[in-house]
Amino acid sequence: MGYNVTVDTDKCVACGECVDVCPVAVYEIQDGKSAPVNAEECLGCESCVEVCEPGAIAVEEN
Repeated sequence: MGYNVTVDTDKCVACGECVDVCPVAVYEIQDGKSAPVNAEECLGCESCVEVCEPGAIAVEEN
């Protein structure tokens, strides 16, 4: 089972909280926005969703 990770770039403020909290390094800040560069590694823990104050991240089961 995998997860679909999306970042709403209109909402993302590039605070880096998702980068810091993700246990498997799914995210990187690129061009001033968070990018799920290793989405295939996502564990579905939703830690990133919880720390994203603007609500820019969504994690859904495939």
